[in-house]
Amino acid sequence: MRVPLSKLAYARSGDKGDGSNVGVVAYSPEIYTVLKRELTADRVKQHFKEICFGPVDRYEADNLLALNFILHDSLGGGGSESLKTDAQGKTHGLGLLYLELDVPDELVIPAN
Repeated sequence: MRVPLSKLAYARSGDKGDGSNVGVVAYSPEIYTVLKRELTADRVKQHFKEICFGPVDRYEADNLLALNFILHDSLGGGGSESLKTDAQGKTHGLGLLYLELDVPDELVIPAN
């Protein structure tokens, strides 16, 4: 089944200078296993290709069922230096949740 990441995890984001910091936390250990395989730095880079001009780094926090991504050169200088509406990257977590992934049907959390 192809679903948006929002059906599998939640996200938080912010800034690290001129880079955006996006954390993705899986809703279950089984989902985390799929995210570790499918949600690569390259895939995140492709998803943000229009705003992320540097590399994307991925860090794994297995004990938290979380992946953390640093999107380098994505904030137009960051903070007060940028003309971007979101110079601190607060919306990048929400933006990543729109990325669609193929996952087994049984892993999808049903809507309430």
